[in-house]
Amino acid sequence: MMRPVRLSGRSFPYIVVGVTFFALLISAGLRSAPGVMMVPLEMHFGWDRATISFSAAVGIFLYGLVGPFAAALMMSFGIKRTMLAGLAIMSVSTLASLWMTEPWHYVLTWGVLSGVGSGAVASVLGAAVVNRWFATRQGLVMGMLSASTATGALIFLPLLAWLSRSGAWQPVTIAVAVASAALIPFVLFFVPERPEDVGTRRFGETAESAPPAPMKQAATPMLAFDALFRAARTPVFWLLFGTFFVCGLTTNGLVGTHMIAFCGDHGIAPVAAAGLLSMIGLFDLFGTTASGWLTDRYDPRKLLCVYYGLRGLSLLALPFIDFGAVSLTIFAIFYGLDWIATVPPTVKLTNMSFGERDAPIVFGWILVGHQIGAATAAFGAGVIREQTGSYLPAFLISGGFAVAASVLIVATGFAGRRVATPA
Repeated sequence: MMRPVRLSGRSFPYIVVGVTFFALLISAGLRSAPGVMMVPLEMHFGWDRATISFSAAVGIFLYGLVGPFAAALMMSFGIKRTMLAGLAIMSVSTLASLWMTEPWHYVLTWGVLSGVGSGAVASVLGAAVVNRWFATRQGLVMGMLSASTATGALIFLPLLAWLSRSGAWQPVTIAVAVASAALIPFVLFFVPERPEDVGTRRFGETAESAPPAPMKQAATPMLAFDALFRAARTPVFWLLFGTFFVCGLTTNGLVGTHMIAFCGDHGIAPVAAAGLLSMIGLFDLFGTTASGWLTDRYDPRKLLCVYYGLRGLSLLALPFIDFGAVSLTIFAIFYGLDWIATVPPTVKLTNMSFGERDAPIVFGWILVGHQIGAATAAFGAGVIREQTGSYLPAFLISGGFAVAASVLIVATGFAGRRVATPA
């Protein structure tokens, strides 16, 4: 493994966060691309929307399922190596789809392989980087890294929609493959494995700071399962898992995958619909970063209650607006500020409950819940649209689940109590 470029040790926490931000951004761009390609693939191959949605659902599911194993690899095999492997798989798998001719080719490349690659470069990467490189301001930094998902949509979607404006899907594939490959040299040269490798300490670390969590040495899937078995014995885990299921159900699974097609049903062109998603992403950039700041100062349980409640109400209202410019702008602002604002308080509650050693892996399993919800919405909304000719039931179901999650968080009285883990 090549050594990182020599820079001031104090600057490396910022550099690592910057490279991680772009890695998460590209991963988010890859996962948003199927929403852009849905109609072009339908036109080019004649595949029905349920079939195309199934591939998106597989990719989203594996994106989450790989998370806990990626976290285990990051703790044993290394964060840097895991990032490099994930980016390489993302680039190769999407590029290979240029030669697809059958639906199962699309499921294999954009579903299975890209799901595994992007899963290695997902929210668990942000959690691992924050735990290893920051002793303070963890909520703020996690909020910034979480916002990279929104920024991925902000940057990629208008470009990808423009590339597919003539009904072509191939330029979208090439753009994603090139962007994934382009980041590999930056990870190779500018991401040290640990702060001590470049003669520095975690950001904000003092003599009184708690030491960083000890690292496991054996690269084995059982590391992920051990953490799951301990966490699964507690109601805290299932509460966070269940509410994050709802988070996925109401964000990238439904809106991220089907919003462009939903707008198309109301006569809105794909480029304009992608612009709407970009506006959602822009406001989420502020909303999620602000959520990280609020998480450092207020009860994360109360924040989650507010976030899920407001998100549910916005989704329940969306099908009944007039889809004019003003109405859609108001929705984009209101919904965008809450797009993935749930991530920082969920990460904090995970850290509070399971400790810094197990928290990245446990959060990976919680993220599995998020992606199961997202996969359910991605496939289910496609089936609903295919069977009924409308997305209305899908949005009403998702909005109802979000409101229920808000009520559940308050009803349980959970306050993030620490769960004992073996020394």
